[in-house]
Amino acid sequence: MASWRAVVGVGGGIAAYKAAELVRELVRRGIQPQVVMTAAAQEFVRPLTFAALTGRKVITSLFGSTPEEVLASSVEHIGVARGHDLLVVAPATADLLAKFAHGLADDFLSTLFLAFDRQVLLAPSMNTAMWQNPATQANVAALRARGAVVMEPEEGELACGETGAGRLPEPARIAEEAHYLLARRHDLDSETVLVTAGPTREPIDPVRFLSNRSSGKMGYALAEAAAWRGARVILVSGPVELAPPLHVELVRVETAREMRDAVMAHLPESTILIKSAAVADYHVTHVPAQKMKKTATRMSLELDPTPDILAEAGAEIERAGRGQLLIGFAAETENVVAEAKR
Repeated sequence: MASWRAVVGVGGGIAAYKAAELVRELVRRGIQPQVVMTAAAQEFVRPLTFAALTGRKVITSLFGSTPEEVLASSVEHIGVARGHDLLVVAPATADLLAKFAHGLADDFLSTLFLAFDRQVLLAPSMNTAMWQNPATQANVAALRARGAVVMEPEEGELACGETGAGRLPEPARIAEEAHYLLARRHDLDSETVLVTAGPTREPIDPVRFLSNRSSGKMGYALAEAAAWRGARVILVSGPVELAPPLHVELVRVETAREMRDAVMAHLPESTILIKSAAVADYHVTHVPAQKMKKTATRMSLELDPTPDILAEAGAEIERAGRGQLLIGFAAETENVVAEAKR
């Protein structure tokens, strides 16, 4: 059963068809959607599509067609506003952004926006020139200043044939942002959490490197969980095949030395440090400038220890006396409990 209720406003743009997938993604996350369509949106997608996906009547007009419906709909926008936790508008066209910013209310969606006093999430979609137009940017700035969350449009090929910023963010990403706004807690609001994740790569030559099998999944999950609890999160990540969590400051590194430098640079501002990265223990002493040629003879590598980031951070925390919490991880294959206590 759905835990939250969200209004999904569908604007009149070519990306309106993606709102159907957005509705499905919201339902998957336990969010019950109520779809509201503008007249222009109905030129691209029929209301029946959303009615079939949600099992609910789609609101398409501010007024009904009969006297009874007109009477019932006269305050329907107030009832819908009071009965939902979040308003998501996707696609949020340039026209809708302008209406919202200037308080115009000439249809159900724009009237609902004025009556909605909870969280608002807007996902713009339009031509690049329209997005970059100073009028649109001023409208976006005004809406953000009033508390609305306006996502950045994605870059790529647009329906008009041009390439640039203006694509509607992927429905799964919009749904994840909606879920974040509804589910986030605030018990870590005052914390800055510094997390390390993934492996490091220590070059052997310009094309080869030493590394390990770390996927980075645990560190990314910890960073995401901290962000959903209200913390400011800085994620220092080695090379992984993972999308960065929402609302996390990502610092990409490759070598142990780079990870050490990033951790020590951000350590003073952090209150919690979670070292979940699988940092290489050794690096090649002298890395040649050119690729080493393969030969039939045996070859040995001269290795030096990499910086002990956990030990250095711990020493700095103790020296500074800031009361920071330090959590370290280590992969072991034997004597796990004894090694954990060491």
